[in-house]
Amino acid sequence: MIRTLPYKTKQFFFVLIKISIVVGAFYFIYNKLTHNTALSFSEFIEFSTKNEVFSLKNIIFSLLLSIFNWFFEILKWQTLVTFIKKISFKTALKQSLGSLTASLLTPNRIGEYGAKAMYYSAHFRKRVMMVNLFSNVFQMCATTLIGSIGFSLFILQYNPDINYVKLSKFIIIVLSSFIILGFGISKSRFNIKGFSVKKLKQFILEFPKSKLAVGLLLSLLRYAIFSFQFYFLLHIFKTELSYLNAMIIISSMYLLASSIPVIFIFDVVVKGSIAVYLFSLAGVNELIVLCIVTIMWLLNFVIPSLFGSYYVLSFSLPKNNV
Repeated sequence: MIRTLPYKTKQFFFVLIKISIVVGAFYFIYNKLTHNTALSFSEFIEFSTKNEVFSLKNIIFSLLLSIFNWFFEILKWQTLVTFIKKISFKTALKQSLGSLTASLLTPNRIGEYGAKAMYYSAHFRKRVMMVNLFSNVFQMCATTLIGSIGFSLFILQYNPDINYVKLSKFIIIVLSSFIILGFGISKSRFNIKGFSVKKLKQFILEFPKSKLAVGLLLSLLRYAIFSFQFYFLLHIFKTELSYLNAMIIISSMYLLASSIPVIFIFDVVVKGSIAVYLFSLAGVNELIVLCIVTIMWLLNFVIPSLFGSYYVLSFSLPKNNV
């Protein structure tokens, strides 16, 4: 139906969609900051100011860590997607930040797949979505690997009140479901708009192993940066946790938070709830934890998404031969 509309009408709807995405992102960010039942914005500002969080050196260092965090994410995207089409770092930045803004309101940033694919012509899009899947899987691998070690140490050190029988049943059910699903798909003629299992296997086998290795390495570097950033904020708030003890809790927090499907804008709420419980066992004040989670959210998602809104508004569909 849209294809039959006049060109000017199409352009109007296209501009309207872009504006709606940006306005929606701004509204939900504003709403989250001003209607947070766990931590009011005025309380956040007052408590952070009292602890000298907003001193110039703290702001500069925290921003630098966020810049490096996104630098490695953008570099990872540029490295992986060059298997499909070579792009510059500037183009990778535009695609990464623009897709972040566009996916802000979707569960677990699922909208990022479609948003990044839209930067490419139709015959590239399926493969671009697969590359984005690789990128996210690598980040999840880093979170799971380090988080599993951290959570194991957390259980030994803090002995939290966990129903291990229910936890074991849940893990067995999840693993069994993945095994059955994977086996079923591999034995079937699974096909979605021409994207068959056979083509998927071929794509994975053809993907340069050196790029996959670099992608995983950059994911680990990103993890090291934003987890250290969390520790740095704990240090600013004058908590007495050592780096090792803090990392045990931080890695456990990211592992647990990443396993819960949530609308991305409420990610700060989920991480806040999990972090408050985990850090409470180490005697860290709840208000400190909530402030740190909020600052991390502002630095690593809100500020980049505000820059990304420019790329959403300036976005134009690629030509079919690009």
